[in-house]
Amino acid sequence: MNIYDEVKAHAPFLSDEQAEKFSAYLEMLTEWNATRCNLTAITDPTEIIKKHFLDSVLPERLIPRGASCVDVGTGAGFPGVPLLIVRPDIKLTLIDSLQKRNDFLEALKAKLGLDARCIHARAEDAGKDAELREKFDIALTRAVSQTNVLLEWTSPLLKVGGTSLMYKSVTAEEELKECKNALSVLGMEAGVERFEAEWGERCVICAKKNKKTPAAYPRRAGEAKRRPL
Repeated sequence: MNIYDEVKAHAPFLSDEQAEKFSAYLEMLTEWNATRCNLTAITDPTEIIKKHFLDSVLPERLIPRGASCVDVGTGAGFPGVPLLIVRPDIKLTLIDSLQKRNDFLEALKAKLGLDARCIHARAEDAGKDAELREKFDIALTRAVSQTNVLLEWTSPLLKVGGTSLMYKSVTAEEELKECKNALSVLGMEAGVERFEAEWGERCVICAKKNKKTPAAYPRRAGEAKRRPL
C-alpha cells in the first residue's frame, strides 16, 4: 500500500487534496528526520499517520471558524499543520525555539502550499512581543510541558475570550487539579474534553482567558518550569 492509500485508509474523511498533502508531509518528515534533524521519535508511517496527524486534528471542532491560532513549541508542526490542512479557514502562526525545526517548517509550508507564519522564538519571548501578545483566539500545545507551565506560556498570547487547547493523555484531570493557582493568577478557567481514538483515549484541557494577562507574565526564560505557578 502506498502512502496516499494508507492515509486514506486511516482517514477516509479527508478529501483527495488533503490526503495528498498529508502524504507529502509524511514523506518530507521521514526524509528530514533521517538525514537532517531529529523531528519525531515515531518513525513507522502508520504510527505517524495515527499518533501525529490524526491525533492533531481530534479537537478541530473546538476551534471557531476563521480563528487566529498560535502553535507554541510546534516541533515538526504538530498540531498546527495537520489542523491547517483540514481547516484552511484558520490563520496559523507556528512558534519553535530551534532554528533547524523552523527550517523544516518553512520548507514544509512551501512544499504543501500552506499559508502560515513561522517564528523562531522561545515561548517566553513570544509572550512579551507586542506583535504577538494578546493577538490570538486559540493557542495550541502538544507534548510540550506540564499544564501550569503551558498556561503561563500561552495565556499572554491570547486575546481576552481566547482559549488555550493543551493536548494531554488520560491524566488531564489530575494535571488540572494542580493548576488552581495558575488559573487564578492568569485569569483563566478550564475544563477537559475527551476523545476516543483508535490509539487510546485522548484529552484536551481547554482554558479560557477571562481577563488581560498581568504584565509580569510570562516570566523570564526557564522560570515557569523552575517555579511553576
